[in-house]
Amino acid sequence: MLGRGTSSYGAGLTAFLLRQGERVVEACRPKRPPRRGGRKSDALDAAREILSGDHLIEPCQRGNREALRVLMSTRAGAVSARTAAINHLKALIVSAPEQLRAELRDRSSDAQIGYCAKLRDRPAQNLEHRTTVRAMRSTAHRIHALKAEANELEREIARLVGQARPDLVRLPGVGPLSAAQVLISWSHPGRLRSEAAFASLAGAAPIPASSGLTNRYRLNRGGDRQLNRALHTIVLTRSRTDPATRAYIDRRLAEGKTLRDIKRCLKRIVARQLFRLLQHHNQATDDQNITTLDAT
Repeated sequence: MLGRGTSSYGAGLTAFLLRQGERVVEACRPKRPPRRGGRKSDALDAAREILSGDHLIEPCQRGNREALRVLMSTRAGAVSARTAAINHLKALIVSAPEQLRAELRDRSSDAQIGYCAKLRDRPAQNLEHRTTVRAMRSTAHRIHALKAEANELEREIARLVGQARPDLVRLPGVGPLSAAQVLISWSHPGRLRSEAAFASLAGAAPIPASSGLTNRYRLNRGGDRQLNRALHTIVLTRSRTDPATRAYIDRRLAEGKTLRDIKRCLKRIVARQLFRLLQHHNQATDDQNITTLDAT
């Protein structure tokens, strides 16, 4: 069966069909008609996709992968809400009465949040002062609650990742959150036909931008941006802590590469290592020297 939205509105139907033993594939957005007057209908689109055989992707599995996705999505919501609450508290401080602003001046953000959380009602002050104190205290408590929620969700994510694929977090620079996102995007063996397809999904596949005697590649801004962000985090962590990665960066800088190009190469290398580890479920790539791998 050919479908779209198999991970959102069509998730229930997809799960039912898979339980019945049906093969379900997801199609990308249909191509535009080559000329005006091209025929367009759902039935024609489905027939064209099946006959072409291009861009047919197996839907993501549920179970452990879906559990991780739900936790990651909820944590992202808590982190986003906490950021919004911090910005709101900053706005309250900026417009607060002078006495309150003086008490909070020259304090760090964390110190301001802690101070506001301990503010007490001040009956002797005017209405504006009293309500501002209450608003600040309420917002600070919300910030603390959201931080505790995000930390609890992160611990649960780390526990699930440790149960599902502990080999991932043993790779240099791969933490529980990055490993969880990699598992969510990859889903299961066989969904992606090759490491090049995985790199393309991650937005780490190089895009040729050569002209004349200039041979270069440009940044790929497509693909799964959450997976790309996970690769970016892994690369940054390795750049700071992994001697092999530092040696690779120094060597490529000596060859005349820019830091942007080197990061693109490192993302491609990380994508290759992760895919091989995920597909073969072993630690062969864990011991590979990053300097021996060449990014395309």
